[in-house]
Amino acid sequence: MNEVSKRILMCALGVAWFFVLSGAMLSRQSTQESTATGAATRRIGAVKAVNGTVITLSPDSGSDLNVTVQPATRIVRIAPGEKDLKNATPIQLQDVQVGDRVLVGGKVSDDKASLVASSVVVMKRSDLEARHEQDLQDWQKRGMDGPVKTVDAPAGTLTISARGKDVVLHTSRNTVIRRYAPDSVKFDDAKASTLEEIHPGDQVRARGDRSADGAALTADEIVSGTFRNFAGTVISVDASSSTLSVHDLLSKKTLLIKITSDSQLRHLPPEIAQMMAKRLKGATAAAMSGGSSPSGSTASDQNDRSASPPGGNGAGARAGGAPDLQRLINRVPAGSLADLHKGDAVVILSTEGTASGPSTAIELVSGVEPILQAAPNAGQAMMLAPWSLGAPAADSGGP
Repeated sequence: MNEVSKRILMCALGVAWFFVLSGAMLSRQSTQESTATGAATRRIGAVKAVNGTVITLSPDSGSDLNVTVQPATRIVRIAPGEKDLKNATPIQLQDVQVGDRVLVGGKVSDDKASLVASSVVVMKRSDLEARHEQDLQDWQKRGMDGPVKTVDAPAGTLTISARGKDVVLHTSRNTVIRRYAPDSVKFDDAKASTLEEIHPGDQVRARGDRSADGAALTADEIVSGTFRNFAGTVISVDASSSTLSVHDLLSKKTLLIKITSDSQLRHLPPEIAQMMAKRLKGATAAAMSGGSSPSGSTASDQNDRSASPPGGNGAGARAGGAPDLQRLINRVPAGSLADLHKGDAVVILSTEGTASGPSTAIELVSGVEPILQAAPNAGQAMMLAPWSLGAPAADSGGP
């Protein structure tokens, strides 16, 4: 997993823990505060600074807030994953540090710029990082992903294609289901969802306990989304709005693509593009002839492995010789919107987008002319892992 992916997921998990915290275990406390003050509120965010008795809070939404801590303010530390305050430990203001996540309750000023705190619940940054690392390892160990084939909402199951095998995901009332926003590439923008919102063709990533034969998984958590993966040519670039118009080579439609700070732009040097084109052309020829690779694996086996998100060893190939195109792309230096010009060939992985707005680019790769000439369907092979930006990397094993 790259550092961007890790930071996004860590932020997402921190937000998730605090929503559990604020929604489940402080409801009674907030009710008591409301009764006592008549104007109690809560704010969640990260500690930006601590100056004397004032904490500068950078909230998850809105402007910075100055939180005044009084002698009577209750300050407690709680571990990630706790759902109530029974195991909270009292701490002092000097124990609160920059980067800690806090949930503050109290009376906000009329201008919304400050708050007098009656309570401060703290999750230490070090505790969150340790818990996040555990979660990342668990996703890698017990996670799988793939496109959805069928959904049976009444039965609480869905079937995905994971590395060429059908796997049935079983859900229960305890399964956490989230869905990416149609206009966002951020994992922490994923919303609570239901099985009914998942459709064939969507991408799903799940973690849970697998059956012994790998044909089923009892899901603890599922994240789904609809993504576009297409090749096209640039029609125009608007630097002022950070957008570009692209002619989709398959649908023949003009698509408007938004570039954000989270979008990953890459430009393949000619020698890399030629190398990838040669590999793809060879893999396509082998698949059409039904032949096998020099290592003894079939072309189908190679394609299954190359379609998996990065996570294996080697700079550009899986065991068996299959080209790991996403891994190669990740090694190419980042590009920018200024590098794109009318007529450039691009391969884009984007969000679904809304009816009234553009799709948001998750990943855009230019300099792909040789690749598209060698294998017109190469766009699918190049970026089959929409989870590479906003979710844990795939496990190195497989069902």
